[in-house]
Amino acid sequence: MLRGIFNQGLDPFDLGIAILSVLVVAVTAFAYHEYAHAIAADRLGDPTPRQHGRITLNPFPHLDAMGMILLLFIGFGWATTPVRPDLLRGDTRRSMALVAVAGPIANLIMAFIFSIPYQLVNFGLLDAATFFDGNFAFFFRMGLYINILLFVFNLLPIPPLDGFTILVGILPKDLAAPLVAFRNSGYSVYLLLGLIFLLPYLGYDIIGLIFPVVDSIISFLIS
Repeated sequence: MLRGIFNQGLDPFDLGIAILSVLVVAVTAFAYHEYAHAIAADRLGDPTPRQHGRITLNPFPHLDAMGMILLLFIGFGWATTPVRPDLLRGDTRRSMALVAVAGPIANLIMAFIFSIPYQLVNFGLLDAATFFDGNFAFFFRMGLYINILLFVFNLLPIPPLDGFTILVGILPKDLAAPLVAFRNSGYSVYLLLGLIFLLPYLGYDIIGLIFPVVDSIISFLIS
């Protein structure tokens, strides 16, 4: 992510603004995704996120240092929220699905917020030349892109992503059981890493298929 910015040949001031924009957007996008998970789990009866100090708008307790470093330099990262499914009220699978869907919804809400200046331009309430020629345009564009990318990516039904947990929650129990067993086996993360890093080298860029979806959602939000 940062490598792409350095390759644009920006002057020092614009380069600094671009780096700061990416850092702020990445931190908030990941942190409040996890904050939404924490809030959902807390409301469903699991005190674990609260015990770990995750019921806070301060973004930093939600972040994983290594996950953020890798995100900025190789474009793939993570953050986590401590949740104990056995402490959630109701059916465990469905409760976990509710916790899981909260994260992508948070990213969609943040993307909508970042789209507001575009809507103001569309309605003539903000001067287009002033907005699109300024450094703020890059900040809001990154806010849209990163949040929608997280929204779409996390809804993929691949373990350990949120989409897989949602799928397990809505499937009948007999169909969900083998999926849960696979996720709990510890091998599921290798599936995700293989799809992201290995298959593209073999000519099968499955993850690349989400980018047209990302672009379409962004186009809808700013039109």
